[in-house]
Amino acid sequence: MNGVPTIVIGAGGFVGGALLRALDKLGADARGLGRAEVDLEAPDAADRLAARLVPGARVAFVSARAPAKTMAMAMDNLRMAQAACAAFARVRPSYLLYVSSDAVYDDEANPVTEASRVAPSTSHGVMHAAREATFREAMGEVFCALRPTLVYGAGDPHSGYGPNRFRREAQAGGPVRIFGEGEERRDHVWIGDVARLGARLIAEARPGAFNAATGRSVDFASVARKVAALAGGVRVESIPRPAGYKAHLLHRHFDVATSFKTYPDFRFADLDEGLARAQRGIDE
Repeated sequence: MNGVPTIVIGAGGFVGGALLRALDKLGADARGLGRAEVDLEAPDAADRLAARLVPGARVAFVSARAPAKTMAMAMDNLRMAQAACAAFARVRPSYLLYVSSDAVYDDEANPVTEASRVAPSTSHGVMHAAREATFREAMGEVFCALRPTLVYGAGDPHSGYGPNRFRREAQAGGPVRIFGEGEERRDHVWIGDVARLGARLIAEARPGAFNAATGRSVDFASVARKVAALAGGVRVESIPRPAGYKAHLLHRHFDVATSFKTYPDFRFADLDEGLARAQRGIDE
């Protein structure tokens, strides 16, 4: 990267840590900042971050309180982004990659492309869309939003419905529980691929928006059975949906033509391969 340092804000997290390791593998001068170095919710966050930045550096912003389940949490996350932008105004990066989410897209967008309408229906999606707008206004043409779909991996600290929760249930001896028949179909992307893609975008300082998805959607029942088999054949159990539960998104499919055209040599791990890696504790 021609000696230009890359600073990963949020390097102590699951995705940020993986991105930092991927940048190291590319030979980048990659430096991580976590909450211990800069607490973006502190009153002096902009000052502290500015003191850690390097003029002209490339920056990846991966710091968040996630998932943002309420609008109050969304606003907390937006204030973190505003503090970062105040620091960027003092010490200007040459490029900014923001790790966002496919939750920014309209639920009716099927298949999803980078040109699909941004119209989030959840507080989590609203948070990411607002952060994207904030960073884009601050950075202009040297900004990229990387929008992963459902990310899984061995080190994920959350237990969202899907591969990460299923793995924890299987490791505890089962059963692996699915809602109803587990018929909802979603795309799941392995953390190592998200990190490698993000590192390449940074290395090229590529602007715009980029989805991180495999292009293959699988129903949750099949995901659960795959996880159960990897754990030695624990039981998969159907449970009733919680009272009043209504999934905001039943099915989502991606058209990955943009990623294929941009990086024809880049291959996403298929679900079997990614789950096997997560089972072995491999996140890179």
